[in-house]
Amino acid sequence: MAPRLKVFVTSDGLTDYVVAVSSRAKALAAWGVRQDVFKEGAAHETDDPALVKAALARPGEVLRRPAGTRGELARLKPVKAEKPKGPSKAQLRKVADLESKLAELDRTQEASLAELDRQQADLDRRRRALEARHAKRREALEASLKAARAALG
Repeated sequence: MAPRLKVFVTSDGLTDYVVAVSSRAKALAAWGVRQDVFKEGAAHETDDPALVKAALARPGEVLRRPAGTRGELARLKPVKAEKPKGPSKAQLRKVADLESKLAELDRTQEASLAELDRQQADLDRRRRALEARHAKRREALEASLKAARAALG
C-alpha cells in the first residue's frame, strides 16, 4: 500500500510553496530547507481543496503562487542537488599523477647523485694515484740531484 500523501504549505512572504508528500521531512527536502519551518510555525499541513487537488495531481513536485492569493499554482524549478563533498575523481587522479611524477623525479635525482658519487670516487682514486706517482718520481729526482750536488763538491 502506498503511503498516504499529505499537502504541506510554506511561505517566504512573497510566494506560497505547496507540495504533496508523505512526511514533513520530505516536504522540507522538497523545499530545499534545512531548518524545521514546521516547528517555527512557518509551514503547516493544509486541507484547502484547491491546494490539495493541485498538489496531489503532481506529488513530490513543489508548486508556487504569489503569497496570499488564490491564483494558479505554477511549477517551481527543481532544487539543484548539492555537489558531493570531497574531491572529484579528476582531482584525485591529478593528485595521483603529480605524486607519481614527484616520485619519478626523486628516483632520477637519486640516480644522478649516485652517478656523481661514483665519478667523484673515481676522480679521488685517480688523484691519489697521480700524487703517488709524482711523489715517487720527485723522490727519485731529489736523490739524483743530491748525488749530483755531492759530486760537485
